[in-house]
Amino acid sequence: MPSATRVPRGPALPRWPRLAAAILPVAATALVGSLATRPEIPGWYAGLAKPAFNPPNAAFPIAWATLDVLIALSLWRLLGARPRTGPSRQGWRLALAAFAAQLALNAAWTPTFFAAHAVGAGLAVVAALLAMVLWTIRLTWRFDRPAAWLLVPYAAWVGFATLLNAAILRLN
Repeated sequence: MPSATRVPRGPALPRWPRLAAAILPVAATALVGSLATRPEIPGWYAGLAKPAFNPPNAAFPIAWATLDVLIALSLWRLLGARPRTGPSRQGWRLALAAFAAQLALNAAWTPTFFAAHAVGAGLAVVAALLAMVLWTIRLTWRFDRPAAWLLVPYAAWVGFATLLNAAILRLN
C-alpha cells in the first residue's frame, strides 16, 4: 500500500519536539502576562474600583500557573493526536489554529488591560478569548477528549475574567 494512503499510527510529532511545541507557546504567553502586570498591580490597577467578588491579587498567579500547566498538557495531547488523512487532517489543523488563536488572544489581553489601561478594549479581547477557548474545546473534542476536558477549567476562569473585566469597566 502506498504511504500516502496509509492511516498514520502514533503521534504526529515525536515526544520531545511535541513537548517543546506544547510548552514554549504557553510559557511565552505567560511571560507576556507577567511582564505586563508586574508594574501595574501596585499602581494603576490598585486604584481601580473593583467588585466584591474580585479575588485577592495573590490568587491570580496561582490560578494562571495551574491553568498554564493544563493548557500545555492539552496542547501536548492534541499534538499527539495523529490525524487521519483527508477531512480529519484538515480538522486537526483547524483545532491547532484555534489553539494558536486563543493563545494569541490570551497574550493580548494583559497588555491591553494592564499596560494600555484600556478596560473596554480588554473586555472585547477577553470576550473574544472566551469564545475562542470554547471553540477550541469543541474542535479538540474530535481528536482527543481528555485534551478538550483539560481546557474546561481555563474556559471557566476566562468566563470569570470576562465577568470581572465587565464589572471593573462598569465601576470605573
